[in-house]
Amino acid sequence: MTTDIAPADIAPGDIAPGVRATTTLITGANKGLGYETARRLIEAGHTVWIGARDEARGTAAAAELGARFVQLDVTSDESVAAAASTLKAAGGLDVLINNAGIVGSHSPAAELTAADAFAVYDTNVVGLVRMTSAFVPLLRESSAPAIVNVTSGMGSFAFVLDPEHVESTITAPLYTSSKSAVTMLTVQYAKAFPEIRINAADPGYTATDFNGNSGYQTVQEGTDAIVELATRGGEGPTGTFINRSGVAPF
Repeated sequence: MTTDIAPADIAPGDIAPGVRATTTLITGANKGLGYETARRLIEAGHTVWIGARDEARGTAAAAELGARFVQLDVTSDESVAAAASTLKAAGGLDVLINNAGIVGSHSPAAELTAADAFAVYDTNVVGLVRMTSAFVPLLRESSAPAIVNVTSGMGSFAFVLDPEHVESTITAPLYTSSKSAVTMLTVQYAKAFPEIRINAADPGYTATDFNGNSGYQTVQEGTDAIVELATRGGEGPTGTFINRSGVAPF
């Protein structure tokens, strides 16, 4: 488990002899925000596990970054359970970053189907529940446990109703509502597990494959809030929703 040992002769990012580095698992981390988060946390001294559905892409990303790879499909109970077993056998987990998510159908609202809804919610919402249930036992063994749920300002009622925010210009019933659910799950899990720091991060409108690289932020800017929450060392508030500017409105 991680400790607070920080002797003066140990440089930032170095690990004291006999002390395990902070171990972090990131879902959907073979590209985009997940990949950049992994890069930055490795730079900060974390041991990072890249979780990805595609073994070839995940293995390649892990090799590029100097991370570890675990095959992980958040829509599969069996895959999530197997990943939890892998990390347990490897020594445990300190930080879980629930980053995996999909936009889903681009059909007009009137043409969305129940199948479209199930697909989005199975990854973005039910997947988060699967991950939390499977990894809380490991996190409870850490001295500085944390969960970071990657949500979106598009799930913020305040932002989508404010014409000054770009989120108000987008109509995407399934994705936006799934992110509102992620933020509420964050609050509820924070109440249920007070021994774990559980918070939500809004990356903001970031240029990634997710939006056809139309975002105005770089991936580094988009990961600022995620990295901030992942590097608090088990300290700070729980049940909050932040972006790179600070606490954000629900």
